[in-house]
Amino acid sequence: MKVAITQLAGLRYALLLFLFSIPPSYGQAIGRLDGSKLPVDSLQRRIEYLMQTASVSGVAVSVFNQNQPVFSRTFGLADVPKAIPLTQNSVMYGCSFAKTVFAYIVMQLVDEKKIDLDKPLVSYLDKPLPDYEIKGYKRGYKDIREDKRYEKITGRMCLTHTTGFPNWRWFEADKKLKIKIEPGSRYSYSGEGMYLLQFVIEQITGQDYETLSQERIFRPLGMTNTSQVWQTRFDPAICYGHNAQGQPYELMKWKEASAGGSMSTTLSDFTKFYTALINGNGLIKKSFVAMTSPQVRIRSQRQFGPLARVDSTDNDAIALSYGLGVGVLQSRYGRAFFKEGHDDGWGHYSICFPDRKTAIVIMTNNDNGESIFKELLAYAIGDVFTPWQWENYVPYNQVK
Repeated sequence: MKVAITQLAGLRYALLLFLFSIPPSYGQAIGRLDGSKLPVDSLQRRIEYLMQTASVSGVAVSVFNQNQPVFSRTFGLADVPKAIPLTQNSVMYGCSFAKTVFAYIVMQLVDEKKIDLDKPLVSYLDKPLPDYEIKGYKRGYKDIREDKRYEKITGRMCLTHTTGFPNWRWFEADKKLKIKIEPGSRYSYSGEGMYLLQFVIEQITGQDYETLSQERIFRPLGMTNTSQVWQTRFDPAICYGHNAQGQPYELMKWKEASAGGSMSTTLSDFTKFYTALINGNGLIKKSFVAMTSPQVRIRSQRQFGPLARVDSTDNDAIALSYGLGVGVLQSRYGRAFFKEGHDDGWGHYSICFPDRKTAIVIMTNNDNGESIFKELLAYAIGDVFTPWQWENYVPYNQVK
């Protein structure tokens, strides 16, 4: 059922969409995977149509040709009740886009031979992992003291989501960390795995993760409005996540850096990072290829929920796999690597086809945002390969 965004008259909403999405390169064309050209104004109209039809509060999109941004626009509102427009510098919650940044930093450390992805992480520590006192929401590793399988976990397992950890311990009935699957045996998405690798890297480098992010990524790329912890200077540019009725959720202002998903960023800033990523800047070629190539095959019917434990052949045609911090698939245009981000009020997606040097970043601030991904990806760049069913993306026109 389509739900109209509250507190906005249709004409006023359409006007805001137009005023805040006029492209500086208006009239140019976007190259799609099949070699066809898409007029910029045509993509703009389609985004506006999808937003209004699916009741999405705000959308931010960057499209890349020849690994450079050729379209970067924002549409709609950062704060629906106050009718504050979403702009390129509105500060959005990055969700699991943060994991791509983390993987990129890890691969830099691999290049510098500061960490070996196949060496057990405990070998980098001065004492047993459960003996470390870790305060805050992360709570440490005392829960798994008796399960010695933690000693097998490597950096590669963390980046490929094969540690056997749950996504987050607080999703468990008893709120305790546990190893649910034999490490290295099966893909099972885990923010806990990312944080374990973050913790070890902090021990190796002697730097906290926010400092590592700023020194290695954010400052060198000019990402002035991006941080792993909330900065008070972001307050005037807040973008809120909204429910399907256009009501804002309370914004979580992270006080502790988490590789699993504490990053706040803007479309402008993340476009800078994604440009560096898809060009492999800052990495040796071997590491970039390894990061964005299959490391472990994924055969689960869904990424999350009960069907994540059920194998199927649904995605055999695209050889769905995981690389190092990103998903990987095969298409008629060569391999592609992708990463999503999700939380209440937020839905993000990115995918790059390296052989075609074509990519897209989509960020939305509404529970309905993911419902437009299938159509938007196909229209904008001709991506009909993204496993939207595996991702649990239900298209707006298929909602019962």
